[in-house]
Amino acid sequence: MREDANGSSMENSGNGYFEIDYPRGKLFLGKKTHIMGVLNVTPDSFYDGNKNFVLEDAIDYAHKMIDEGADIIDVGGESTRPGASPISEDEELKRVIPLIKILAKEINKPISIDTYKAVVAEKAIEEGASIINDIGGLIDDKNMAKVVAEARVPVVIMHKKGTPRTMQRNPIRKNLFPEIMSYWGRSINAAVEAGIEKSKIILDPGIGFGKTVQQNLEILKRLYEFKRMEYPLLIGTSRKNFIGVLLNVSVQERLYGTLATIAVAIMNGANIIRVHDVKEAVQVATICDAIRNS
Repeated sequence: MREDANGSSMENSGNGYFEIDYPRGKLFLGKKTHIMGVLNVTPDSFYDGNKNFVLEDAIDYAHKMIDEGADIIDVGGESTRPGASPISEDEELKRVIPLIKILAKEINKPISIDTYKAVVAEKAIEEGASIINDIGGLIDDKNMAKVVAEARVPVVIMHKKGTPRTMQRNPIRKNLFPEIMSYWGRSINAAVEAGIEKSKIILDPGIGFGKTVQQNLEILKRLYEFKRMEYPLLIGTSRKNFIGVLLNVSVQERLYGTLATIAVAIMNGANIIRVHDVKEAVQVATICDAIRNS
C-alpha cells in the first residue's frame, strides 16, 4: 500500500490530493509522482519492438521496472502508435492474459491493462489486473464502462481523435482545450451512468493522439488548467514523435527530450507519468517532487 509523504490518508478534493482504491491496495497521489512503466507485449511497438514479446522476457522486464522504482506496470498487447492496425480480441488476449496471470502472483504493485476492448479488460481484471487504461475513453467500446463499474477498479480515460490508424491524418484543428474537456465530459457522464465512482477516474489528455506538435506542447505548457476538473492527471510523452520532430532524432535518441517533458508535466500538475525508461523517470520525478513540495 502506498501512502503520502506523511503516512496519512488523502481524499479526492480540490487540494490536489487523491486517494484511489484498487483491488489490492490504494494509490495516494499528490505529493509523490507515480511512475507507470510500459510493458508492451507486441511485435510492432514503436519503441520496444518485440523485445518483450516472449513471455519470460516480459516477466523479467516487469521485475526490472519494479526494481527501478515503477509504481504501476502497464501491460499492453496492441500497438496504438500512429498508423497501427487493430488486432482481434483473441490475439490480444493471447498476448496479455498469460503475462498478467503470472505477474499478479509475483509483484505487489498494481498492474494496469492498456486496452480499449471491454472483453480484454474484463479478462485481465479476472486474472489480477487492477487498473484499466482505456485509450478509447469509455466511448470506443460501449461495454467498457460496465466492466469498470462491476470490477470497481480505477480507470484512465484518455482523449484521442480518430483511431490509431487515422488520428494523425486529421488532428484537432482548433479549440484544443475545449475539445478535450468536452470529450472528457462525455466520458465521465458515461462512467457515472454506469456506476463508476468519480474517485476512481484518472484523466489523460492523450499526447500524440490526434494532436499536432504544437498542440502537444500547448498541453504540456497549460496542463495545470486541467486541474480545475479535480481529477488526477496521467501524462504519456515517452519517446513520442513530437520529441523526435523537435530534436530531429530517432526514437532511440529521445530519452533526454522525454525527460524534459516529464519535468514540465510534473511541475504543471501531472500525478502519474507513463514511461519506457523507469530509472531515469524516477530520478526526474524525485527532484521535481522535492521542488514542488518544498
